[in-house]
Amino acid sequence: MNSRDLILARVRQAVADQPAEPYDSAVDRTYLRVHGSRTPVETADLLAENLADYRALVHRTDTTGLPALLGGLLGGRRVVVPDGLPADWLAGTDAELLPDHRDDTPHALDSVDSVVTGCALAVAETGTIVLDGGPAQGRRRITLVPDHHVCVVRAPEQVVDSIPQAIELLDPTRPLTWISGPSATSDIELDRVEGVHGPRTLEVVLVLDA
Repeated sequence: MNSRDLILARVRQAVADQPAEPYDSAVDRTYLRVHGSRTPVETADLLAENLADYRALVHRTDTTGLPALLGGLLGGRRVVVPDGLPADWLAGTDAELLPDHRDDTPHALDSVDSVVTGCALAVAETGTIVLDGGPAQGRRRITLVPDHHVCVVRAPEQVVDSIPQAIELLDPTRPLTWISGPSATSDIELDRVEGVHGPRTLEVVLVLDA
């Protein structure tokens, strides 16, 4: 018996007394789906607070001010842009805009300064941005290799309170990337190092329209 067979045998033994019905029906899911009651504005505020706690840089604007804000964040840089990113978002920038080529190598992506994307969802209670490879997000590698990621989040339509709410809305067959702050790790001495396996700098632009 190999290790895989041993692990599966232990799992079968552990669930042997469970009803012979679908897994979801056999598990008690009475936990809280949301911790507290918030207005959409309060949810966006909580998202911003938790993003900042993870050392992400948070900016707020509305749709009208978005091009100017992105222009300031990306000006003069070489920036990878997903195919489906709305063109008007970058109308105010003088950055060198580079398309997301499928044949770009990690070495080529490492030579660019930034990437700008949209998102699938953002989770307020955990300060998490979720990407699923949608048109405004591009391939996973373009958000993992460049050192600077600017992510646009539209509130309130793309902001949910909790992880359970997010799971219900996301397609599990898509390539989901869950981002809570810039890439970081720490050693046994708790010395924090950023940029080890992803962008060293994460800037989140909350677009809030009344």
